[in-house]
Amino acid sequence: MDFIPTTPQEVKNLGWNNLEIILISGDTYVDTYYNGVALIARVLLDKGYRVGIIAQPDITTPKDITRLGEPTLFWGVSSGLVDSMVANYTATKKFRKSDDFTPGGVNNRRPDRAVIKYSNLIRQYYKNTSPIVLGGIEASLRRVVHYDYWSNKIRKSVLFDAKADILMYGMADSSILELASALKNSEDYHDIKGVSYIAKEPKDEYITIESFDECKNDKIKFIKMFHKFYLNNDPITAKGLNQLHDNRYLIQNPPPLSQTQQQLDHIYSLPFTRKTHPYYAKDGKVKGLETIKYSITTHQGCYGECNFCAISVHQGTTIRSRSHKSIIEEAKDFTKDRDFKGIISDVGGATANMYGFECDKKQKLGDCDDKACAGTTMCKALKPTHKPQINLLQDIRNIGGIKKVFVNSGIRYDLINEDKQYGDAYIQEIVNHHVSGQLKIAPEHSETNILKMMGKPDKESLLQFKKKFEQMSKNSGKKQFLTYYMIAAHPASTDEDMKKLKQFTSSTLHLNPEQVQVFTPTPSTYSTLMYYTELDPWSLEKIFVEKDPIKKQRQKDIVTKK
Repeated sequence: MDFIPTTPQEVKNLGWNNLEIILISGDTYVDTYYNGVALIARVLLDKGYRVGIIAQPDITTPKDITRLGEPTLFWGVSSGLVDSMVANYTATKKFRKSDDFTPGGVNNRRPDRAVIKYSNLIRQYYKNTSPIVLGGIEASLRRVVHYDYWSNKIRKSVLFDAKADILMYGMADSSILELASALKNSEDYHDIKGVSYIAKEPKDEYITIESFDECKNDKIKFIKMFHKFYLNNDPITAKGLNQLHDNRYLIQNPPPLSQTQQQLDHIYSLPFTRKTHPYYAKDGKVKGLETIKYSITTHQGCYGECNFCAISVHQGTTIRSRSHKSIIEEAKDFTKDRDFKGIISDVGGATANMYGFECDKKQKLGDCDDKACAGTTMCKALKPTHKPQINLLQDIRNIGGIKKVFVNSGIRYDLINEDKQYGDAYIQEIVNHHVSGQLKIAPEHSETNILKMMGKPDKESLLQFKKKFEQMSKNSGKKQFLTYYMIAAHPASTDEDMKKLKQFTSSTLHLNPEQVQVFTPTPSTYSTLMYYTELDPWSLEKIFVEKDPIKKQRQKDIVTKK
């Protein structure tokens, strides 16, 4: 089978009378593991389930949502790779005209609040249907009471607003199989890890967190709720959560255990075509496919825990790495593709240089409640080693048919600085072989008070890395540069802070930054909590938060204008 079926004729060609599972996505159907719906579909198909995909259904007519009929087990609903509101609007709430994961590139196929709209669309045409299961990042980050920037309101769990039956949060690669099995065998699914659902009563053994009404009416209680939510995301230490919404409870089961390396290797070896399904390809080119078609994911998770980033809540803070062999096999598979030009766009993950090592203590006991692995400072229990990634990159670039291997995922320079044995060798490897002229790093700011609010290391760590990168590039005879990603209007940031950042970039980095984005408050991050409450969530001290769109843009302009 080249593709998961998306048309009745494809279903018929497979000899299937019906589908057990239909997955709905806000992205077009690109058959690659970077597409979460495609990955889940492949995982289910691999276990023998009859699965279909409907991508970007038209919500104004029944033609798309009804074309594959009704599934016998469940509907799976996702907004796509990003939250639909983030996909559709800029940080200053202007509508985005383009969409890299819509054929033709015009942003005209993804509705606002996609998981709600798609769930309602199903209910509109199938009154008493199979369970509707929400998943993906939009559902995952909106699974409890949360602040919504675009409406400037505290909202209920999306499970209530979508009137869905089940929500699966995080990386549901394994828990989705447990759910499918339970539904197929008419077994109770309510204790499956990674599942959230609605109930009339709380579960006695779970933690009851502050209710929707409490969070809506009291910012301090909202902060308390968020701390409890955040601290119960680790698969080893997390407890289940109860949260009252009016007269019913959201029940969030603890997260599933991290997948083993063997399980990850199997998932990434599934037969993805790395192409857009012809049904959607006829409508135009999918720009987003260009960067991911010949890229390799080496691991899941990130323990950086930047306060503005939702990766740790969705993917988790424990690194799960694929085996060296699995990654090499994927790289070799690229060379068999007639469209492959010998260039691998990226080898990495959320943070490329977290591949291949983890804290031994965390793997046994789970996350620490009182400190992060790598925030403003690095935990001494973490022993970074870049040896696994150095060996991996060397072996990939020595494969016949591969001309160039780039590392375009973000890298944490503080990890490199901390690795006294292999850090310099890693920089040398990157400098000599894996930079496409510019290497992306994300210091985000220069001022200590703002970096603290962001959960980022200080600028001395950046300057230490910068010096080594530039010296090694010079020694290699290469004109290579660092591209710095910065954030304007993050909570606590003032015009004066941005002027200091401008001075730092001009006098110390010797550049005029171009990659500056205005902070976007996305659901379920600490920075968003700060934005809404205007409080430091740990000290409860008042902080300045710029909320005027014009003044936010002014903060950006202070840094970018020449």
